[in-house]
Amino acid sequence: MTDGPAVRVVVADDQSAVREGLALLIEALPGITVVGQAPDGLIAVELVAESAPDVVLMDLAMPRCDGVTATRRIREEHPGTTVVVLTTYADEDSILRALDAGALGYLTKSATRAEIGRAVHAAAAGQAVLDSEVQRRLVAAAVKAPPPVAEPDGGPSELTARETEVLRLLAAGRSNREIARDLFVGEATVKTHVNRIYAKTGSRDRAQAIRYAYTNGYVVT
Repeated sequence: MTDGPAVRVVVADDQSAVREGLALLIEALPGITVVGQAPDGLIAVELVAESAPDVVLMDLAMPRCDGVTATRRIREEHPGTTVVVLTTYADEDSILRALDAGALGYLTKSATRAEIGRAVHAAAAGQAVLDSEVQRRLVAAAVKAPPPVAEPDGGPSELTARETEVLRLLAAGRSNREIARDLFVGEATVKTHVNRIYAKTGSRDRAQAIRYAYTNGYVVT
């Protein structure tokens, strides 16, 4: 992770002690540099426009502009920047709203420095990171969600049996390489399936595909 340019990060949290401490904490990790700190969502969006960071570590409950709204604006206006939510909230509504807004990762503030660092590097590489508590909450949401509405035979959003299998493995947190190994296929084949899943489910990224899997009954709990 120390090879190549450092991942450039903006930290957004309305509590100054938390924000400043987090900035110091993650900047001490290899391959990460903090390029800005924001006390609310509006300033977070402004800092992204000014400094074009790779990742924003985003709190949810902030004045003037909350983290979900800021995440949606960043993803719409600055798609080159990814968002990792770091918050005290792990309820289903907060998780689903953040993922729907485009967050690529979701951690609670009980995460360790190493876990935060891994999430930042993963997000910069376009990979979703959801901590174990978030995964459990998504399972709970799936249990309560209505079953998926059946599409007409051959409809454009109907997943094939293989795509369904890949989606379930995505929801289990498997990487493309791990999925390829599990299914005895090439990694390029897995990437093709993942791209088709994105297109059929309307997902922008892996996190939204995982959310789709849990809330539409593709994961057996």
